[in-house]
Amino acid sequence: MATKVVMEALSPTMEEGQVTKWLKGEGDKVASGDTLAEVETDKAVMELVARGDGVLRKIVVPEGTTVEVGSLVAVIGAEDEDISSFAVDTAVPPAVESSDGGAADVAALPTGAPPVPVSGDSDRVKATPVARRMASERSIDLAAVRGSGPGGRVVKRDVEGAVATPPAAAITGPAGFEDVPLTQIRKTIARRLAESTGPVPHFFLTTEIDMERVVEARTALNALDEGPRVSYNDIVLKVIAAALVEHRACNAWWQGDHIRYFNEVHLGVAVAVKDGLITPVLRNAHLKTLRQIAVEVRDLAGRAREKKLQPHEYTGSTFTVSNLGMLDIDQFTGVINPPEAGLLAVGSIVEKPAVEDGQVVVRKRMRVTMSCDHRVIDGAVGARYLQTVRRMLENPLAIVW
Repeated sequence: MATKVVMEALSPTMEEGQVTKWLKGEGDKVASGDTLAEVETDKAVMELVARGDGVLRKIVVPEGTTVEVGSLVAVIGAEDEDISSFAVDTAVPPAVESSDGGAADVAALPTGAPPVPVSGDSDRVKATPVARRMASERSIDLAAVRGSGPGGRVVKRDVEGAVATPPAAAITGPAGFEDVPLTQIRKTIARRLAESTGPVPHFFLTTEIDMERVVEARTALNALDEGPRVSYNDIVLKVIAAALVEHRACNAWWQGDHIRYFNEVHLGVAVAVKDGLITPVLRNAHLKTLRQIAVEVRDLAGRAREKKLQPHEYTGSTFTVSNLGMLDIDQFTGVINPPEAGLLAVGSIVEKPAVEDGQVVVRKRMRVTMSCDHRVIDGAVGARYLQTVRRMLENPLAIVW
């Protein structure tokens, strides 16, 4: 019996995936568990595996094409098996779109359905989940969008077309601009920012920390011959985790009808990648030594840039840290990663004039800004947490006491 190969949800937040490379071709024998294709999700490049034995009879979705989770991408069957019924399988989501926003040329899907206008209000318009979400995010009335999918269904490219249509007076031309299709990770960043900055009531707390003793401690640690070098970021992560143990109210998730407070600290560490940003998770950071943090963070960041992280390595964080100090950013604010209730934005360590015992001296200082979800963290709660972070960084022995 023939087996459908569908686009699987390869990560917890995945709504669609792009087939970047087929590792098996039509006519190749496959066994259950064999890797059929590489798929770019919203976070990484994952493997799509066979769920049956036989021959790869038909590749439905070409390389470079993006389809929704649940869409038919290929068919596995016996060499002489009739698979014509799969060409009209209406149970399979019909929205198949290429990376350039156009329709994929797929013979195995229903064809010949003419574009027809869709009438009625947006709630009753036939539309794919992705198209409906995009329209909501961009305040587009689906009832005014002409659907090009089977039966007039509004698909992603229709919403993109509605957004991209310039006014009559606009000046356009090949030399005037370049349209670059969104990558899966950029789509997710856009969606997550909209989910955070709108519904989450942010407020921000900034403090400045004397880093002289941290600089001395790092120099002493790295003078040792054994083990990996420790960065300022490693020390900051260690302190942030230790302080969260003391202030569990900041190590929490907003859950709609309740707040979840964590007894373990799983730090999301923001890492810049080619297409945007990803936050690998440093699990049980409060239990790790500086050396362990140094090794694990470098490993996670390296594999994040190579898109080799597994879903459990970038989900489940309880608090996020974003550090732009290495890029000479003195201070910034970050957007909370729901359902987390807090994020700490770390700036650069710079020499500044400071008053010490009534005298103006030059000290190495660092600013940090905490973004707080006011539904979970009150001002005084966040302020006390930052006081603990500051105390520990200004007295590094506190983290090993």
